Amino acid sequence: MQEKISPRIFPAKSFWMLIGSSFVLSLLFSCTKDETSSANTTATTSSTSADTATGGNYAQSSGTISKSGQTYSSSTTDLSTVKVSGGTLNLSNSTVSSSGNSSSLDNSSFYGLNAVILAYNGTITSTGNTISSTGSGANGIFAYGTGVVTSSGDVINCTGQGGHAVMCSGGGTLTATNLTATTSGANSGAIATDRGGGTITVTGGTIVTKGADSPGIYSTGVITVSGATITASGAEAAVIEGSNKIILSTTSLSSSFANKWGVMVYQSMSGDASGANGYFTMTGGTLAYTSSSGPLFYITNTTGNINLTGVTLSAASGVLLKAASGSWGTAGSNGGIANLTTSGQTLTGNMEVDGYSTLALSLTNGSTLSGTINGAATAKSVSVNLDAKSSWKVTGNSRITTLSDAGGISGSSVSNIVGNGFNVYYKSASNTALNGLTYSLSNGGQLIPY
Repeated sequence: MQEKISPRIFPAKSFWMLIGSSFVLSLLFSCTKDETSSANTTATTSSTSADTATGGNYAQSSGTISKSGQTYSSSTTDLSTVKVSGGTLNLSNSTVSSSGNSSSLDNSSFYGLNAVILAYNGTITSTGNTISSTGSGANGIFAYGTGVVTSSGDVINCTGQGGHAVMCSGGGTLTATNLTATTSGANSGAIATDRGGGTITVTGGTIVTKGADSPGIYSTGVITVSGATITASGAEAAVIEGSNKIILSTTSLSSSFANKWGVMVYQSMSGDASGANGYFTMTGGTLAYTSSSGPLFYITNTTGNINLTGVTLSAASGVLLKAASGSWGTAGSNGGIANLTTSGQTLTGNMEVDGYSTLALSLTNGSTLSGTINGAATAKSVSVNLDAKSSWKVTGNSRITTLSDAGGISGSSVSNIVGNGFNVYYKSASNTALNGLTYSLSNGGQLIPY
């Protein structure tokens, strides 16, 4: 997946949307053969499948079958090398490859057309397999609809455009453990969902994306990752579109491509993801954007809820968060609504908010911020909440709308905002408890009404 130009209706997409899903189904089911026997195969119930011991594709529509040590390949346009449309396939220690192209990148992302391994309303357990593709739209492992995939110890390498490593759409479910995955084509996010969403859970593993517009994670559903290392060099580390989620724990997530963002939360208006209320939650681990240009977090044309607990953060540009209007939505009403909540978290960097956007910052349980908030004084509104154990070290004059800091304000001074000689300006009419007064900040500087 990639971030999308609005509106995301290209001529090819318009055609497919008019034709409808029935034609897609005919494509997905048209390229199958009669079942033939092969070595290392155990059929526990009847099935309809196609395979050869030395190559070819495999298709199954019913029953439960176990296979090991197989070699499957396909070079045919729109043909999945392994496809299960019913029943259960247990596939292990096999080599599965594809060199065929997709006739529609949209349908590859929406329905799994041309995926190397496809669970289209079927169930697949994939263990210790080597999976590769060179064609366009050739996703490594894909789950669609009621399709369920459980992957363990698989190695995936996709080099073509639109070749995601693991992907779901239409409500599919995919679980991957100790996954090793690399994508190098454009528009090939490694862990991704698309139209209709899906649920992906990844535990452990090493995931790398190298292609243009290929984030490490792209969510139009619910994606949960723990204990993995994910690196993107041609796009963002992670993207959330619409009212969807990314949940990370003890994971190393990084990106390096210049003039992008570490994590983006947005609404593309493409119709691929409904709603405008995305959630990024991270506990422990590391999150880094190593380019000297671009923020670590970018929220545009949506509400972005960012919850951080004990994460090691790095923003080489010095901009921790930016909420602003951008390339998506209607000009004048496409700003970002950023809600950043932290617990036991160290934050370093500035927060930028434009005139169409808002920021609500809550520092709790010993969180610290070292940076400037709305230094350009452009924000539509900014609220800052600090509990008694948290603090803000100001690195430049800042302008906020409201301040909630009952544990830090005493008399005419504020103990947990360290001014370092800079001032923080607050809106008097929105802070009646402050009585329009000026307060002294720790280590110089003042809290001043406007």
